[in-house]
Amino acid sequence: MLILHVHMQIKPEYVEAFKEATIENARNSVKEPGIARFDFMQQEDDPTRFVLSEVYRSAEASVQHKETAHYAVWAARVEHMFEQPRTRTRLTTIFPGDEGW
Repeated sequence: MLILHVHMQIKPEYVEAFKEATIENARNSVKEPGIARFDFMQQEDDPTRFVLSEVYRSAEASVQHKETAHYAVWAARVEHMFEQPRTRTRLTTIFPGDEGW
């Protein structure tokens, strides 16, 4: 399993539009066979900060995700909304093991 935590800070005037676009992307992403989870979260004490927690069944699935039409639509819609470049942390599972997903 490959887990990505993607941290994003959005310009305040785009928070609601970003949420709308990202929810649509997440709804489509969870339908991909290579994705075990796709969670979208907003920071409580700073509503301009968000995290995506993406759990892929393989590294290839994360590449395939970026090749989908819904990802391309999302990327085009939100590219101008970022306050600063997004950052990613790559993780691998320890517990539960891959069979727990």
